[in-house]
Amino acid sequence: MLPPTTRCGSNQHLIGRRQFLGDLWTGLGVTAGAGLFAHQLGASEVARQGKSVVVVFLDGGISQFESWDPKSDLDTGGPFKAIPTSVPGIHISELFPHTARQMHRMALVRSMSTGLDDHGLAKNLVRSGRTTRSATEYPELGAVVAKGLERPDDPLPGYIRTMESGVGGRGRDAAYLGPAYASVSIGAEAGGIANSNLPDGLTPQSDQRRQDVRRFFNERYRRRIESPEIDAYSQSYTQAQRIMERRELFDIAREPETVQQGYGKSEFGKKLLLARRLVEQEVPFVEVSHAGWDFHHNNFEFHLHYVADIDRPFAHFLEDLTQRGLLERTLVIVMTEFGRTPKINAGYGRDHYPNAWSIALAGCGIQHGAVIGKTDSKGVEVTDRKVDHRHLFHTYLRAVGIDSSGHFQIAGRSYPIADPAFGPIKELLA
Repeated sequence: MLPPTTRCGSNQHLIGRRQFLGDLWTGLGVTAGAGLFAHQLGASEVARQGKSVVVVFLDGGISQFESWDPKSDLDTGGPFKAIPTSVPGIHISELFPHTARQMHRMALVRSMSTGLDDHGLAKNLVRSGRTTRSATEYPELGAVVAKGLERPDDPLPGYIRTMESGVGGRGRDAAYLGPAYASVSIGAEAGGIANSNLPDGLTPQSDQRRQDVRRFFNERYRRRIESPEIDAYSQSYTQAQRIMERRELFDIAREPETVQQGYGKSEFGKKLLLARRLVEQEVPFVEVSHAGWDFHHNNFEFHLHYVADIDRPFAHFLEDLTQRGLLERTLVIVMTEFGRTPKINAGYGRDHYPNAWSIALAGCGIQHGAVIGKTDSKGVEVTDRKVDHRHLFHTYLRAVGIDSSGHFQIAGRSYPIADPAFGPIKELLA
């Protein structure tokens, strides 16, 4: 059992659970013409390669000192030591002994500098690759990848956020790409997805007739009136139907007990196992979250417990992908919204710090064993190869074969896929 967190008090920690279709209509104002893509991101060939992106999002801001960029300076480094990894010369925190043995499949970026220390705004930055004040202004990475790696005949959503259990929800994170590419949160329930079985007394044949009637009236109305609302409504029902038909894919209880034990029985381990099952199905984008990293007090005690919760399952995930031949077509990103302050505060915590922090990557499209950038001995400033969210967004897309310099053509308007003033971190790409 993990200890309770001590957070910063922001109302961003009070977000409620959305119902599956509850937020659909609020995101429709920007969806007109979302199907009118002239530029397909080189889509057909890239999609056939079956690539996937898995983001492990450490929500709240993991400390770079207690993870990817440990320091020996007594003023800022903290009590934990650096340990060697499977790549000579690369050291990470001793809290990650299992992940350290996977470093030959990974790369580190130690020179992130993003400038915003607000949770919500910082998440917008790292998720959308743009400087934005609105979560719906630009599509998130997941939506862009879902479009770029889209296979139209695939029955599963292109952007899935994993849950251990619960009814799930649909995000408002696709902006002008439209709700077809928005995130869908789905849990790894025993027996499949929650509420995915037909009600008692309703046969598959009766349900099919009901769906046929719905489609008939929608299509008849659509022939007379162009309506993005109707398109989005119809798409959401079709997507839900397809998910119900493949609900066994979300049932991790179907995995052998030895496989389940390898991932562990924690919520994070279960979500990672579900992510591996989805990668096997070539789902373009999967997010696995682990929340509660906002340690303004007792930073070291909390990191001791929290890192232990993710280290072994994450290392096993990389090993499992490798053994199944999946890592070579899967980009794995360990992401957070910002780092933590070099200065240790009066409560033995670290506060928000966007000026110099780190992320980790693994898998396809990157130089394994690479370390990009560095910080000074106290971790206060970036001293080499400063990069930010815009460089990373380009890099993620290029790693899986999507042309980040292209544009979306939607309803007569041209939208750059990524910030055109920036480009990828070329030395990080394979």
